[in-house]
Amino acid sequence: MDDQDNWAEIENAANEKRRELVLQGLIVDEKISTNGGLNTRIYSLTLLNYLEIIQCPSLTEIHEDIKNLTNLQSLILCRNKLSFIPNTIGNLKSLKVLDVSVNNLKVLPDEITHLSNLNTLNVSCNNLTSLPDGLCRCTKLSTINISKNDITRFPADFYTDRLDLLSSIIASDNSIEELCGDVHKLSALKVLDLSNNKLIEIPADLGDCSKLKEINFKGNKLKDKRLEKMVNGCQTKSILDYLRAGGRGKGKGKQQEEGDKAESGRVADKKKKQHKKKKNAEEEEVDEMNQMVLKILHVSESPTALTVTVTSEVKDVRPYLVCCVVTGMNLKSGNALKRFLVAQTKLHDDICGKRTTATIATHDVQLLKGPLVYDARPPAQLKIIPLSRKEMTAVDLMKQLQLEADDQRKQKKRQNVSGLHKYLQLLDGKELYPCLVDAEGHVISFPPITNSEKTKIRKTTKELFLEVTSSTSLQTCKDIMDALIMKMAELNKFTSEHREEAGSEGECDAAPDSASDGITSSELTIQQVRTVDPDGNLKVVYPSKTDLSTDVDNLKVIW
Repeated sequence: MDDQDNWAEIENAANEKRRELVLQGLIVDEKISTNGGLNTRIYSLTLLNYLEIIQCPSLTEIHEDIKNLTNLQSLILCRNKLSFIPNTIGNLKSLKVLDVSVNNLKVLPDEITHLSNLNTLNVSCNNLTSLPDGLCRCTKLSTINISKNDITRFPADFYTDRLDLLSSIIASDNSIEELCGDVHKLSALKVLDLSNNKLIEIPADLGDCSKLKEINFKGNKLKDKRLEKMVNGCQTKSILDYLRAGGRGKGKGKQQEEGDKAESGRVADKKKKQHKKKKNAEEEEVDEMNQMVLKILHVSESPTALTVTVTSEVKDVRPYLVCCVVTGMNLKSGNALKRFLVAQTKLHDDICGKRTTATIATHDVQLLKGPLVYDARPPAQLKIIPLSRKEMTAVDLMKQLQLEADDQRKQKKRQNVSGLHKYLQLLDGKELYPCLVDAEGHVISFPPITNSEKTKIRKTTKELFLEVTSSTSLQTCKDIMDALIMKMAELNKFTSEHREEAGSEGECDAAPDSASDGITSSELTIQQVRTVDPDGNLKVVYPSKTDLSTDVDNLKVIW
């Protein structure tokens, strides 16, 4: 039976005629557990256009009365234990964003395909084996994330020019066996991630997706072994050029099919005869072309190696931390810095679970003073110069960010706030806030909210101090640091292959940058950083021999 007195959030939303409601965390979860579900009063808040209920393991179902909330534009139900979604969700005709990621869903209702205004669908990290037919009716769909399920195929009607706004498909870590050649009909497609599936071929027609900027097919055992090596190391353009040229897959893309068929046959026969002779040479060439090198500098080899002391105060806040120093990263050329910052944001949104799982921070080594201390302080005593802001306490910063978030929603009529404002709720109820402090007592990092302007990386940065913090586990920190360094290696390789002027902020230029920044190789050096307890006892050193172990063929780690 509902206990109305214990659901002040819902009552306040009703009395104040709010249009947004956020419920999350331990206190809400306990209420759901005690009540046997959500307070049914929530389904009468018909003015709501934004509803977020997250991190409540006791929430296993949503009542069919969700149909009453017909003004909803965003429904965020991630990180719960939902086992099903009611069919009545199809009544939410105004819904634009549906996020039911990290639950226990085994099936999606067909009625999801009735959501004609839906532009973002996130069903990642569930137990789904299929998607409902008819998604083509969601003609405003722009982004779909189905990663980390057990889905074997896309619906037959998915590859259609009706989905002419679909720009991002994230379908990694599934069991998808085939990508249909009709994928070229998705004319707006920019991002396609099918890593870690069961694909054996990539259709040449993919080369006809003219707007495609980012693809990921890593972890698939392709028949074309040269293509398999390429997808594990080459940039998108190289792979698409290979597919457009015919590769060794299913033939040429649509744009090339009007050539002389007889000549194509003769060329194909010739290639077949020469294949055995050239196979080893080609594979060696691809290996060399795609090689990414990480050189590990042991802590004993660097007398100035940084050390981080972790205090006992962080135990109940955000206890896990790994760090390292990276040199050789070219941020000066063209848009290299921008590409790196965009990649960091994508990691935060993806494997970091929008910073709920972990948070990445980067610093200019030349601007910080070691040794460092990872501590937790009362909000009123934590002072920081946030990025692009003046010095203030954590209390004032959180208040300011909350006001800005409210202003975003009211003035710009946005359902989802942007920037740092997305992460305010992650520290709700915390008496102490985590922070990384340098030897001069300056707070240089306040995870998961912001870094300090004091150690901000710039185009001129030559050494980067990387930190990953988490409340989940130490291994989570290591896994995410591995992913970050791998991405840095890929970006650095891309920068070294594409000559850009050091001062350019836009288009690439033919002039080489080596003369201006001194970086001529894509090799990165990873310097170990020791993390110790207050008594100096070692907690972790990163990277260790067990880190950076990957199946990527073109990665070479030198110890």
